[in-house]
Amino acid sequence: MERFSKLKTMIFPREVVVGHNTTDQIKGMCSRLIIGNKVLLVCDRNTRKISGDLIHKILAGSGYEVEGVILAQPLLTTRHRHSAWPTMREVSKVVRSAEKADSEILLGVGGGSVIDVTKLAAYELSKNFISIPTVASHDGIASPRASLKDRRGSLSKTAVSPIAVLADTAVISKAPYQMLASGCADVISNLSAIKDWELAHRLKNEEFSTFAASLSQTASQLLLEKAEDIRSGLEEAVWDAVKCMIVSGVAMSVAGTTRPASGAEHMFSHMLDMIAPGKALHGEQCGVGAIMMMYLHGEDWEQIRDSLKTIGAPINAKELNIPKKKIIEALLGAQKIRPERYTILGDQGLTEEAAKKLAKITGVA
Repeated sequence: MERFSKLKTMIFPREVVVGHNTTDQIKGMCSRLIIGNKVLLVCDRNTRKISGDLIHKILAGSGYEVEGVILAQPLLTTRHRHSAWPTMREVSKVVRSAEKADSEILLGVGGGSVIDVTKLAAYELSKNFISIPTVASHDGIASPRASLKDRRGSLSKTAVSPIAVLADTAVISKAPYQMLASGCADVISNLSAIKDWELAHRLKNEEFSTFAASLSQTASQLLLEKAEDIRSGLEEAVWDAVKCMIVSGVAMSVAGTTRPASGAEHMFSHMLDMIAPGKALHGEQCGVGAIMMMYLHGEDWEQIRDSLKTIGAPINAKELNIPKKKIIEALLGAQKIRPERYTILGDQGLTEEAAKKLAKITGVA
């Protein structure tokens, strides 16, 4: 009999703490997870005030040598406050700070940008990091991927999964509700990504993980069922939403790819980042993309639309604050974002006629 030789490495967080006023648990978490006492705290100026200063005080008072690095201030747009896409310059800044301080672990305290920079720096340094979100705007809290910006637009890079996640729902619930709605839309869009993955498995014989897909789908389905609860804005709803975002990130670790949470809807979003930057949040764009891609799959796209509407996430171009012509342009260019990744858009993408019809039928444009 031929010996079974398939080998796969899956790295998950060792600890996940989600709950009310859990920030003070950082001391015990560090004592259990690291040998040594040198910590690098990564924040931006906002998140340092929100949680960073308190974490610094807790750890310094417990005998840890804590060094800090402050990233670029988040941008203020006409619609909302959100972090700028991180760049390799910021990653290099964190790497230099960690090397100078001889830090044994990195703590990323903030939104998606801060956490993405921290996880990339940790990857380059072969160090562990703890993910400490202050907002829940997308599913990168526990994922092994990070989004960066370069001259060509946004791109996804291999990073490292956090060794632990510490999510204080008392902190996250105070962030603008739009951030939470965006994070929920990002996870709900997994339903479209899974369909793309299944299609690539059938037509291109791409490797498929039933376990990873099930995790991703479970997280998405729970948010569909909890849409009205999420809209309440209560801290318990934040707790449910954050758990789903963490499970979505873990699904990517199981798969060893972003496939469980990234398909044509994400390619559509990344294209919008290039042609209409700063107009909407990542999760918001993915949610709208999922409405259209689920229609193409012949699935229940109306359920996706209605759930997003209930949650309070955008469901059309107007609510994204993006011109209709940019929606069409993004649909036409989406397949070029990752031509090696097979999705419902096919090898050649949509024609202009098909893109206009799709946007019109789904009410997106």
